[in-house]
Amino acid sequence: MPIEPAETEPWLPAGWVVAWDDTGHLMAVDLMPAQPAVPDGYTVTVEDAGAVSHVTVLDAVTGKRAAKGQMARLGESVVVDRVLTEESYRRRGLGHVVMRTLVNHALDAGATLGVLGATDSGRALYETLGWKKHATLAECVYRP
Repeated sequence: MPIEPAETEPWLPAGWVVAWDDTGHLMAVDLMPAQPAVPDGYTVTVEDAGAVSHVTVLDAVTGKRAAKGQMARLGESVVVDRVLTEESYRRRGLGHVVMRTLVNHALDAGATLGVLGATDSGRALYETLGWKKHATLAECVYRP
């Protein structure tokens, strides 16, 4: 939920705890067209399943998935989720490719606003792409 974790803790019922290691950041951006610069040796696919779009970056040589991400559309907004670059493919700009591809696809579908929940490491990527933090996200889990 969009609240500081320490503020949430006193309100939690028995069995619920704050997942301190999994707190994150609620981020948003006004969507703008971007040019995804796909590095040599990679291919990008976009697949739609209803209102959900999936972007996959594949290693063109091995066929392995190098990076991925998805978004769900709701009117003029999209929620980006599950953006991941596989460990052995990091530091090659593939996260940027995924995000820019998602944004362009969202714009093509008529969206104007992007929202996501970021981890600490993901926040750095999103900020380089113009996303802004609007709140801390407290994650709470049930551990009876």
